[in-house]
Amino acid sequence: MSKKEYTGYVPPFTVSPEAIGLVAEISAQIGRYAVRMEQIDGLRLRKINRIRTIHSSLAIEGNMLSEEQVQDILEGKHVVAPLKEIQEVKNAIRTYELYPSLNPFEVKDLLKAHGVMMEALIDNPGHFRNGGVGVFDGGRCIHLAPPAQRAPDLMNELFGWLKHAPDHLLIRSCVFHYEFEFIHPFSDGNGRMGRLWQSLILGRLNPVFEQLPIENLVYSNQQQYYDAISMSTRQADSGPFIDYMLREILNALKKYQSTSSDSEVPNKIPNKVPDKIRRLYPELSDMTWAILSHINENPYSTSAQIGNIVGISDRMVRKHIALLRKSGLIRRQGSNKTGHWEILT
Repeated sequence: MSKKEYTGYVPPFTVSPEAIGLVAEISAQIGRYAVRMEQIDGLRLRKINRIRTIHSSLAIEGNMLSEEQVQDILEGKHVVAPLKEIQEVKNAIRTYELYPSLNPFEVKDLLKAHGVMMEALIDNPGHFRNGGVGVFDGGRCIHLAPPAQRAPDLMNELFGWLKHAPDHLLIRSCVFHYEFEFIHPFSDGNGRMGRLWQSLILGRLNPVFEQLPIENLVYSNQQQYYDAISMSTRQADSGPFIDYMLREILNALKKYQSTSSDSEVPNKIPNKVPDKIRRLYPELSDMTWAILSHINENPYSTSAQIGNIVGISDRMVRKHIALLRKSGLIRRQGSNKTGHWEILT
């Protein structure tokens, strides 16, 4: 079935003149943001943005850990904090690591992600709720969700529309986000899952959205986020929420493409490789040099720990290490488990 032939369920929404203009402006900004992420410090910015995304999405839900503490957990360091909040961060890190393998158009992938996001936090992670829930702003209920027995069918209808409707993916992502929060399909974790899923949907429009911390701006404008949900609910039309989220997406694209390499999140990969050494090995990439810098600072790090810090897989870290060894820049002293790296420059 093509998108133009779709005749199934359509959630109620209105695309305002403002929304049309925002879609055009966002489309123009995407390319500029992509270029920014390819600059020499793009790797570091991607890591910082992932930390911001996880921190902000959980902070909206009441998690009190700082960005620095989120970073420490990401790097496997010990953090003194409530166990529940640490578990939330660890779960979010694992869930965002699933990002490349999740299909935003499949209900089963939503359940899989929720199972990871809420592991050890609720009794039924990865399953739709079996009781009543609502959306709260502080102590005030701003929305009472539909009965639990309707949640599976409502979600299947919503995913059917998301997959087949002809509307622009920016619009569909916003409508899905609102409708997801309206249905509130899980007993807990709906807010963080709704924001993650909109990011996944947008990733099908352009991969740069994986690295765009929209949640950071939503966190800064949290009351407007709830107000947009509330207004859309009163109007039985997600139009106000579409306008709000498109503005946040545009603001995020503009803000983070101009972010300098100086950030409030400390740089844990200092560039201490001398330029004269780099010039001797022009074939080595910035990523390879970043890994060498980290090894220089932390010679006992494992490839998995390095991967968590620089934002790539353990397998890719080992490939870069192989290049460094082949170039004669490092060697291994001792066993794989208890040994360490030695810099030869």
